[in-house]
Amino acid sequence: MPKNKKGFTLIELLIVIGILSILIGAVVVAVNPIRQFAQARNSQRWTHVHSILNAVYQNIVDNQGIFVCPAGSLPNIATYMRVNDGYDICNCLVPTYLAEFPFDLSAEEASYTSCQSYDSKYQIFQDNVTKRITISAPFAELDEVIDVIR
Repeated sequence: MPKNKKGFTLIELLIVIGILSILIGAVVVAVNPIRQFAQARNSQRWTHVHSILNAVYQNIVDNQGIFVCPAGSLPNIATYMRVNDGYDICNCLVPTYLAEFPFDLSAEEASYTSCQSYDSKYQIFQDNVTKRITISAPFAELDEVIDVIR
């Protein structure tokens, strides 16, 4: 009587491993996690610029159509919202209109600990002619342009 063989041969195992590696490779290419993470970061940027612009307009509504801020009137060229060398808007919006000031989590050196220490890496400006306000995220990924104008 022949002995019953239990288990797989080396060839069978190699074929199964080869098929699995091809399938896993196809799934990774289809899902593309790097692109998915970049899209998630861009979604967060969209949320932040909308939140900032909504807070600016709430300030304007509360002050009968004028943006009131110790930093002065809104800049007429794209300027980073930050404490040093930028437009220091934080005290005008936090905590009345925003719980804390949003910042681009992926941008290098972007941070927020308080209104005395923050660098959002987002930009703001108001067009002198149309009076429209633009908030932008210049560090957007995947060649996406993130600007909200109102």
